[in-house]
Amino acid sequence: MIEEVILCKFGEVVLKGANRQNFESALVKELRRRATPYGTFKIYFKQSTVYVEPQDEFCDMDGMYEAAKKVFGIVGVNRAAVCEKNMDAIKALAREYLPEKLAGKRTFKVEGKRSDKRFPLTSIEISKEIGGVILSSVRGIKVDVKNPEVTVTVEVRDDNAYIRAGQEAGAGGLPIRSSGRGLLLLSGGIDSPVAGCMMAKRGMEIEALHFESFPYTSERAREKVMQLAEEMCEFCSRIHVHVISLTHIQEELRDNCQEDYFTILLRIFMMRLAERCAREYKCHALITGESLGQVASQTLAAIEVTDSVVNLPVFRPCIGLDKTEIIKEARHYGTFETAILPYEDCCTVFTPRHPKTQPRIADVMAELNKVDVEALLDEAYATMTTETKLVYPEYR
Repeated sequence: MIEEVILCKFGEVVLKGANRQNFESALVKELRRRATPYGTFKIYFKQSTVYVEPQDEFCDMDGMYEAAKKVFGIVGVNRAAVCEKNMDAIKALAREYLPEKLAGKRTFKVEGKRSDKRFPLTSIEISKEIGGVILSSVRGIKVDVKNPEVTVTVEVRDDNAYIRAGQEAGAGGLPIRSSGRGLLLLSGGIDSPVAGCMMAKRGMEIEALHFESFPYTSERAREKVMQLAEEMCEFCSRIHVHVISLTHIQEELRDNCQEDYFTILLRIFMMRLAERCAREYKCHALITGESLGQVASQTLAAIEVTDSVVNLPVFRPCIGLDKTEIIKEARHYGTFETAILPYEDCCTVFTPRHPKTQPRIADVMAELNKVDVEALLDEAYATMTTETKLVYPEYR
């Protein structure tokens, strides 16, 4: 019986210096969490690779393989067969393992990698030997070293030899929890889930804050947001979703302030509440899905106003993307179909007919002074509830 393992290749983690071990440990811990539903695996890193080894025949290798492709910090994932590191064993494994992997392929090449320099054959000699085995074992296949359909890799490492055919791309980026924690302002739209996943790709652990306006927004709108958070967990692992009601704030703004300032004033309340939530849950940045110029609250002047009311850094990873690019990312992260469901969020309540697109800070603050800002903030923050979304029910 062929012994098979999953090999996960590091990306930019290998460029880290003295703190590289912290990134490697975060990556291994995340893979161990992801492995929970799929059986018992031994997971460890060695020579810029994470090894995922099944410990019994009940392990779900297909499920673990798909899960590994969604772990940030990994750039390549492949299944590899294992044998002793002598040429007879490697050739025998190639004859048994590769014909099924190469069935239907017209061209191939072999890359030998000899990290154990004590091995008697060079990398080129290993490639030639295994290339000959493939030509004699797989009907109709030819060598093409420039543009092969599949690349067979033979790696001779310190403990064993590994043979794999092809490699799939991983999620890239940095491991979750290696870059601190950020609070995502999660709406029910397309952009904010993408922004959260993009910052998770840079190693951030994501907390989320959603604003609702019940009864002006429905329970279905809240469920939609929770579904988005759940879908994000495929890449982000675990998200605590905090929900705050803005109903009274919106009613007060409607009754006391000029209509065309409503959007920017509401945004100020959101940012102030988000900062309070972030500090309580030890987040060191706010994250939004804003794209420059997309709507009235996302002009440069409006962003300047909203940034002026908070002291935490505000990350906007979608700021330079157009809608087509954001949609492409939403499809990649699996949130698009839920995001387009027709359940409106709080930003669509009491929307002004002609919102201010070039607000001045002094004018905005004059409008804001027409309401009791601190009392409204305290009242809204007291409504906060929290739900936890997990990548898998077994995840902790």
